[in-house]
Amino acid sequence: MDLESILFTQGFGARRQCRAIIADARVAVNGALCTDPDAPFDTDALTFEVDGVAWRYHEHAYILLNKPAGYECSREPQHHLSVFGLLPAQLATRGVQCVGRLDQDTTGLLLLSDDGKFVHTYTSPKRKVPKVYLATTKHPLDDAQLAALRDGVLLHGESKPIAAVAAHARDERLLELTVLEGKYHQVKRMVAAVGNRCEALHRERVGGLALPASLEPGKWQWLDEADLQALRAG
Repeated sequence: MDLESILFTQGFGARRQCRAIIADARVAVNGALCTDPDAPFDTDALTFEVDGVAWRYHEHAYILLNKPAGYECSREPQHHLSVFGLLPAQLATRGVQCVGRLDQDTTGLLLLSDDGKFVHTYTSPKRKVPKVYLATTKHPLDDAQLAALRDGVLLHGESKPIAAVAAHARDERLLELTVLEGKYHQVKRMVAAVGNRCEALHRERVGGLALPASLEPGKWQWLDEADLQALRAG
């Protein structure tokens, strides 16, 4: 692939802008400056630099973000900051989108990608991808509440009860809840339906992929092949 196309596909602007970046000697490949936009390179495991910042070529972007509270999963947020402000501009330029959404006050694992098939796979209710949440409740949890969550609760506007795949109390007021759907405020509404209240919500896992303990709130990382395999395995 020629260098102009490489920059273009990686989100460094329109083709005209990419040519200008190259012509201004701002791009280095394999440690050497390249000012030829038509220079061909093998994209397999390719790393290049723009303005001294290293960038690994990815045919598709698969991103994991540890979403902090106070951010909306929208490019045009209404009342809070956008999660896209936590990512390099190149990712937004190339069309990365949230794989499902988390409420502004919900924290934890958020996937983003520019691969439409990937986004559909992990947002379609037909795929039944398990998602594990930790809900801090206002009142102590009891066996009756946990049993009701597992058996199914009827939410306002729904025609049939929604049941959790699993519901366990990690602590007196810490609920681990596994669900397959991703309906509007679903976990909060399920907790409310059993007579409790969700004070804080954190997504810990999607499929077989867990949020890394080392990834701080507001930070992101690329998903590698092992991560994608773990995601599919779940």
